[in-house]
Amino acid sequence: MGDCIFCKIVNGEIPSSKVYETAKVLAFDDINPMAPVHVIIIPKEHIPTLLDVTSEKMDVLEAMVSAAQEVAKIKGIDEKGFRTVINCNKEGGQIIFHLHVHVLGGEKLKDELN
Repeated sequence: MGDCIFCKIVNGEIPSSKVYETAKVLAFDDINPMAPVHVIIIPKEHIPTLLDVTSEKMDVLEAMVSAAQEVAKIKGIDEKGFRTVINCNKEGGQIIFHLHVHVLGGEKLKDELN
């Protein structure tokens, strides 16, 4: 996807603060963090939303969950706790239409939805 910012990050066209990477996923610090730790995990393959994950692509979700576990360890939030979020479509809060998981932590997070 030529105009997808996350695809450009995967392709190295836009720099990122890389936290973790495998053959399937890339994790990097969010440029507008909503918590002291805010990492974005994306599949390297362009998948627009969670609804676009087919049974053939479930390995992508597995890789993203595994990456969230590793990111939590790397960032030192695995013991105290963290939140993972996947927004889906506009009313679900998705802004960039490339599947991604937010990993948030580093402080006691509020329990309310914004």
